[in-house]
Amino acid sequence: MGSGETLEGLLVATANGDRVAFKTLYDRSSAKLFGVVLRILRNRQKSEDVLQDVYLKIWQKAGSYDAAQGRPITWMATIARNRAIDIIRATRPEHSTAEPGDEEEIFRLGGQENSNVDLGDLESLRFCLGEMKQDDRNYVLLAYYEGFSREELAERYGSPIGTIKTRLRRGLLALRTCLEGE
Repeated sequence: MGSGETLEGLLVATANGDRVAFKTLYDRSSAKLFGVVLRILRNRQKSEDVLQDVYLKIWQKAGSYDAAQGRPITWMATIARNRAIDIIRATRPEHSTAEPGDEEEIFRLGGQENSNVDLGDLESLRFCLGEMKQDDRNYVLLAYYEGFSREELAERYGSPIGTIKTRLRRGLLALRTCLEGE
């Protein structure tokens, strides 16, 4: 960490209009935020464009960062994730009836353009998703792969949001348990 400044300090300086601090913040965090966006969009060019939007938003909203709410990188990653999900929602057909979960779709979780994907990891993920209850798998894939909100899932399945939260938590726990046992 060349300048010795924390990300939090850089955000405070950015909120005060310090362009040098903002550039340092970008240099220190852009690789991680690009990874967040790329995992969701699975398209390098779109992800690069969205990353610029993300940093514009960080520049504009740096003053609203509150350390009591979490770490700076978590705050910035949330902005990146939300922006990428907005892009997915804007380009997704409104009333798709397809359910997630076919084998090809599961393999795409690693991203077609990500040559660093470990095929063993993908095979483990595919196996563990296959071991899950179908409903739980669908909730997890729609939420974390397609970017559906809990509210959208509740509307789609005609279930209360509390039920959706429970199913997502159960599905993620089953997935983690399976992957850790591999």
